[in-house]
Amino acid sequence: MCRNPVIDADEKSDTSIVPRKPANNAKSQGNAAEQAEGRGVTKGNANKRPASRTQSRIHDASMALEGIRQIARQDKNVRFTALLHHVTPQLLRESFYALRRNAAVGVDGVTWRDYEEGLSERLERLHRRIHTGTYRCHPSRRVYIPKADGKQRPLGIASLEDKIVQQAVTTVLSAIYEEDFLGFSYGFRQGRGQHDALDALTVGIKSQFVNWILDADIQSFFDEIDHDWMLKFLKHRIADRRMLRLICKWLKAGVIEDGCRVAANRGTPQGAVISPLLANIYLHYVLDLWARQWRRRHARGAMIIVRYADDSVFGFQKEQDARRFLAQMQARMRQFGLTLNASKTRLIEFGRFAHQQRQRRGQGKPETFDFLGFTHCCGVDRRGKFQVIRLTMKKRMRVTLAAIRAELMRRRHQPVPVVGKWLRTVVQGYFAYYAVPTNLYRLDGFRSEVCRAWRHALKRRSQRNRQTWDRFNRLAIRYIPHPRQVHPYPERRFYALYPR
Repeated sequence: MCRNPVIDADEKSDTSIVPRKPANNAKSQGNAAEQAEGRGVTKGNANKRPASRTQSRIHDASMALEGIRQIARQDKNVRFTALLHHVTPQLLRESFYALRRNAAVGVDGVTWRDYEEGLSERLERLHRRIHTGTYRCHPSRRVYIPKADGKQRPLGIASLEDKIVQQAVTTVLSAIYEEDFLGFSYGFRQGRGQHDALDALTVGIKSQFVNWILDADIQSFFDEIDHDWMLKFLKHRIADRRMLRLICKWLKAGVIEDGCRVAANRGTPQGAVISPLLANIYLHYVLDLWARQWRRRHARGAMIIVRYADDSVFGFQKEQDARRFLAQMQARMRQFGLTLNASKTRLIEFGRFAHQQRQRRGQGKPETFDFLGFTHCCGVDRRGKFQVIRLTMKKRMRVTLAAIRAELMRRRHQPVPVVGKWLRTVVQGYFAYYAVPTNLYRLDGFRSEVCRAWRHALKRRSQRNRQTWDRFNRLAIRYIPHPRQVHPYPERRFYALYPR
């Protein structure tokens, strides 16, 4: 961090005297009632930052989050006793502008644009309420969104002020826990994303002796987080009672559903700003530290781990290791109030030798597994070497196409350029995530289905059908892009980010 320059003692004498202050009752410099004398520079540390008020007495810790990060990196056992004072009006302002402008409103009904009017005064009052203990959080508004399997996913929409404070607290706590989280944890972390997890998984399968894949899914993880265990885990690093009390308020706030408030005894609402960080902290102590220790002490062969939020994939060289780990992982989850989803947790034979071994036993092709929207398959490249083929999950593609068809029928009477620009944005966004090297053929099929759906909607605009394929193809070329590779091969990006 930058420090204020210190005036050297050998500098010229005119730098050690500040300008004379004006005399009292002076209408002019000549007839002053009293003359003011020159004042020298204050000796000591007047040009330095004030001393820290934290338990470590390191001045950087109280001045910026970088100080917290340095302490957390140096000592993995230190407990931070003063954190809430880092939630400043400036941090609240930054947190406000980090929120989505068009996000759904909570029970207070306040939108982002409404809150921006008189923002400085609002944030000053909010800051005062936080530090005087008069801040009260609102229950979340319960909404449901459809899942790819036809079920409903419950979400909790917090009020705007709760989102601001949660974002600020997340920023402070992330400075600590980003130094604690392990390398194979990728979900909702700074500088890491879904494709980083996908790259790590592919590189691990290809570079290590992986013959078995355990695809583990925790059932209703966000709804089953135990509050008592959550607070115990937080106390490993946080000793600031005000910060813990604030987090406890959010955990206990509950939700508003059908006009009635439902108390929260377990879980944290999906959709809350702080929920991803709390979920990572919970799984860090429940799963990550335990899995790393198990790999060091009990695994007899190679083992890889990749976790994104509550979705985890483990790779094993030996089948015995995989089965023992699965049994002990189920017992470990039960200790902390969690269970594995039996229908989604699968142990399959997968890897560079899976095809030959299954063929030798008279079995079919190796099974596949899904992770972060992609179906992973065993295949070969053009040179005949083992390749992990990643394809868009069929059920997710079907859900996306169904939503596009419904929206096109709703927009069928809008001008063609308007619908074309909207459709281009949707398709480009879809390709931005799924355009990995081995998935372009499936994306070609996705584009063809989108074109077919748009032509069908245009034909339904009237009973006079003039939308021939030749005429429509000119529109498709103009508005609907062809898939192009957006992401590099996993090895290239992974080794660029994590060189060895």
